[in-house]
Amino acid sequence: MRHAIIVDLGFGDAGKGSVVDWLASPAASAVAGLARPPVAVVRFNGGAQAGHNVVTPDGRHHCFAQFGSATLHGVPTVLSRHMLVEPLAVAAEARALAALGVPDPLGLLRVDVDALLTTPYHAAVNQARETARGAAAHGSCGMGIGETVAYDLAHPEDAPRVRDIMHRSRLRRLLQRMRDRTVDTINQVRPTRDPAELPSVDTLLDVYRQFARVARLVDAGYLRRVARAGRLVFEGAQGVLLDETNGFHPHTTWSRTTFENASELLTVAGVDVHDRDQVLRVGVTRTYATRHGSGPLVSEDASLLPLLPEPHNTTGRWQGAFRVGHLDLVALRYAVDVCAGIDALAVTHLDTAANADRRAPGALQVAAAWYLPSLPGPLLRRLHLPTDGPSTQLTGLAFHAQPVLRSPPTGWAALLHDELATPVLVQSWGPTWTHKLPNPVAVAA
Repeated sequence: MRHAIIVDLGFGDAGKGSVVDWLASPAASAVAGLARPPVAVVRFNGGAQAGHNVVTPDGRHHCFAQFGSATLHGVPTVLSRHMLVEPLAVAAEARALAALGVPDPLGLLRVDVDALLTTPYHAAVNQARETARGAAAHGSCGMGIGETVAYDLAHPEDAPRVRDIMHRSRLRRLLQRMRDRTVDTINQVRPTRDPAELPSVDTLLDVYRQFARVARLVDAGYLRRVARAGRLVFEGAQGVLLDETNGFHPHTTWSRTTFENASELLTVAGVDVHDRDQVLRVGVTRTYATRHGSGPLVSEDASLLPLLPEPHNTTGRWQGAFRVGHLDLVALRYAVDVCAGIDALAVTHLDTAANADRRAPGALQVAAAWYLPSLPGPLLRRLHLPTDGPSTQLTGLAFHAQPVLRSPPTGWAALLHDELATPVLVQSWGPTWTHKLPNPVAVAA
């Protein structure tokens, strides 16, 4: 039995949800160590801004935000203490899952009482700040994720957590202080926003009280108990290149997007994360680079957009446009280094690359290195990890770099195996779990 941790090696949208869905499907039973279905999916970073698309063989589609991407298989979800829980969004997602035929979605949800709450007040400040930045916008999802973390750092005693839902008088005080501060911040940052648009404290109290009635709230010991019961799949959000410490700042998320949070949770649960017989660390990548909104994308090539259809990721009001580029080996190597290595790869969108090649042979290429016109010297094939925390140095480098392109490979999975010195666990040739081709040898390697 192996616990699996799934992270995205890019800027997000690589197909983590589809891989998690496959790990809970009958098809994964062909892979040694993954034969038993997971007893739970654990979300270990981010919040309601996640968008993990899953399509079932019978054509149903859901974009998972806070529920785990194996929910359509009936697998429970654990929102760990590292999650930022947004009860209003949870309720909306539960209704959408019920409409798809999932009986009692909220009955499948477990929420750690130590998780921070994301509220409409966080979202309002987030949107005001991003609007004020204008052309210098960071590319936020506009859902208050960064503001939830920032508020906790600035006012740790006042930041509401899930456990506060059970104490109405305390939660009222916390929400009132937050609303007052939100009004002050909006008046400073974007005075045109009418504070009257913010929901009242009483409205939120009623919503959160209902959430406490239907969601199962758990303590720190729950994960240890469930880890003993069977195999867990840890589902990450966003991408490693957006990591709060090692990403391309300031176009990053306020979250640890590597294996770090999941490893910490497993260690507390009594699992030896260094034992590869117990834990499998999987990095997910497309056959080409993608990015939502602002920030560097060295291999970007807008001419590829017509060749790479994107049914589920579109231009967002706050994120901006969905962008594409050639597979960037420099960025991928950096992501693997940030993760301190990975055990296996999941390669997605192989069908999209094949279709693009049929329409325009050779158009989709590979960025083998970066070239800096203003800095004569050798080509960059590997980036150095920051040593002093978040830095804009890498961002400046990436904004000025140009990709050194080479012809596409005869096999994308083989190329990634060789270039990243990592076995490929699964190849995805389509949106459903039936389109995934497992490689049993990868787990044993």
